[in-house]
Amino acid sequence: MLTVIALGGNAITPRGSSGSPREQWDSVRVAARALADIVEEGSKLVVTHGNGPQVGYLMEAFDSLPSIMPRQTLDLAVAMTQGWLGFLIAHAIEEELARRGLRKRAVVIPTRVLVSLEDPEFSNPSKYIGRYYGEEEARRVSRELGWVMRRDPRGGFRRVVPSPRPLKILEVDVIRALVDQGYVVVAAGGGGIPVAMVNGSLKPVEAVVDKDLASSVLAVDLEASSLVVLTDVPGIAIGYGRPEEIWLRKVKVEDLKRYYEKGEFPPGSMGPKVLAVINFVEKTGRTAHIGLLEEALDVVRGLKGTVIEP
Repeated sequence: MLTVIALGGNAITPRGSSGSPREQWDSVRVAARALADIVEEGSKLVVTHGNGPQVGYLMEAFDSLPSIMPRQTLDLAVAMTQGWLGFLIAHAIEEELARRGLRKRAVVIPTRVLVSLEDPEFSNPSKYIGRYYGEEEARRVSRELGWVMRRDPRGGFRRVVPSPRPLKILEVDVIRALVDQGYVVVAAGGGGIPVAMVNGSLKPVEAVVDKDLASSVLAVDLEASSLVVLTDVPGIAIGYGRPEEIWLRKVKVEDLKRYYEKGEFPPGSMGPKVLAVINFVEKTGRTAHIGLLEEALDVVRGLKGTVIEP
């Protein structure tokens, strides 16, 4: 049985964390214990992860460099975080499995994701990244670097980049081969490094791909038994935060799709996760799960969290 696990950003940098190396190791070891429980039960495992805080950190660091220093591009920052976070996750998983007497290796695959330049996001980018600027400075940076700058609702001006839909994970054959050889594979970090076809060749593009949607595409292509999205809430709720709030234990995919189309799930939080599980269940006829990282094994078993059924 192959399970694709999508880890939320809280797995490495929880809310309120400073993001120091020690805190990252402490957090990722909690995640590794949860993942090791699943491996110990006999599942083959592919792990994906978010990278929002880490890419934001890198982009702000690039912005703070003296003007004579070259700014690195967003695609390179995503690649950097795949190595950075992949190392943390893979090492912590191996460490935890060894502690349990399981000699299983974990491997990190830098992963590209195919997107289309025809995606509407490229003409109307929506994803805020990097630091906040004053209006005058934002105009200057936009002129000098060609960035699209917009006023962030939280204050100030920030760069916006496209967030296109993922079409295909390019390293899927490599990932499948490694899984078949018994490795735990960490892949598609941060949604993957976006590339697009330009004049017959693949070219990197500066964009942010949602990691849950990319995880869903990967899980479908791998013919996974299930897709499991682990996050910091206990499942999917209807009317979240309102008096009529209802937590869903089991839900048919057509019902969940109807809730989604009614706008129950905000695009900045639960929306992409719900869309990801809908995509997986509709395309495979298999179940998906959303739940708490700390309850990972019970979420996979269907005892906790929300089970999305075909």
